Amino acid sequence: MKFWQAVSFTEPDQLVEVAKMAEEVGFDGILVSDHLFFPLLLESKYPYTPDGVPGFTAETPWPEPFSLVAAMSAVTRRLRFATMVYILPLRHPLEVAKATATLDVLSGGRFVLGVGAGWMKEEFDQLGVDFRTRGARLDESIAVLRALWAGGMVEHHGRFFDFPRLQMSPAPAKPVPIYVGGASPVALRRAARCDGWLGNGSDPAEASRILGELARLRREAGRERLPFEAVVPLTTPPDPDVLRRLEDQGAHGTVSYPFLYTLGPTSTLAQKRRYLEGYAESVIRKAR
Repeated sequence: MKFWQAVSFTEPDQLVEVAKMAEEVGFDGILVSDHLFFPLLLESKYPYTPDGVPGFTAETPWPEPFSLVAAMSAVTRRLRFATMVYILPLRHPLEVAKATATLDVLSGGRFVLGVGAGWMKEEFDQLGVDFRTRGARLDESIAVLRALWAGGMVEHHGRFFDFPRLQMSPAPAKPVPIYVGGASPVALRRAARCDGWLGNGSDPAEASRILGELARLRREAGRERLPFEAVVPLTTPPDPDVLRRLEDQGAHGTVSYPFLYTLGPTSTLAQKRRYLEGYAESVIRKAR
C-alpha cells in the first residue's frame, strides 16, 4: 500500500517544505490539483458536494501544477508526484506532452499524469473549448500524448487535433503513467484502459465495489496483466485493517486528505510536520 499526501489548498509558500517533510516521514507521493481560475459568477455545479457548491473560493490558491511538481521534485529523491486531476481536455496535448516529458526526465521518472474531464464550464468557455465534447477530447488527447512520449517522428489526424510529422525531444525514458480520476461508469472504463485510477473519496464498501468493477473492466479490455495502480481515498477515518483488506481487493494506495480538512484553513509548517509524523506513525507503519 502506497500513501499519498494531498496538498490542495495548502499555502503556496509552504509547499516545497511540505514535500521534503512528507518524504522524510515515509509518504510515497504528493497529489497536486488543477484549476485555472475561480469565476466571479460560478454557474457550474461542483460534483462532489450534495448542494453543488465547492468547498473553496476565489481566494483559494491553485498553483500551476507542473511548475509545482518541478519545484518539489527538485528537493526530493524518492517521492512521486501526481496531478489529481489535471483537466486535460482544457489544453492542447502538444503543450502537455512537452511539459510532462520534461517533468519526467528532470524528476527521474517520478511523475504521474492524473487526468479528468473537468466540471467547471466557465474554464472551457474562457479558453474557447467546447465543454460538451470534453470526454471525446480527453480520449484523443491521451492517444496523442502516448504517441509523442514514444519518441521519434509522429503525426496525428483526429477529430480535434491534426498535425503533420514532428518529433518532440526530450522524450521520457518510458511513457508517463496516465491515471484517470472519477467514479462515473465512463471514468472507470477510461481508467481501465489506462495505467491507474484516482478516486475522489468513498467509504470502504463503495471502494470495494469500484475495485471489483475496475478489475472486470480491465479483463474486458485485455489489460488485466498490465501494470495498474488504484489510489483509493476513503471518507472514513484511516484504519490499517481496512486498508489491508482493500489492498487484498486491488487497492494500491490511499490518500491523506488536504491540511484544510485535517488542520483547518491555515496552519504552520510545524503543525503540518506534527500531523504528517502522526499519520506516519498511526497509519503508514501499522498498515505495512
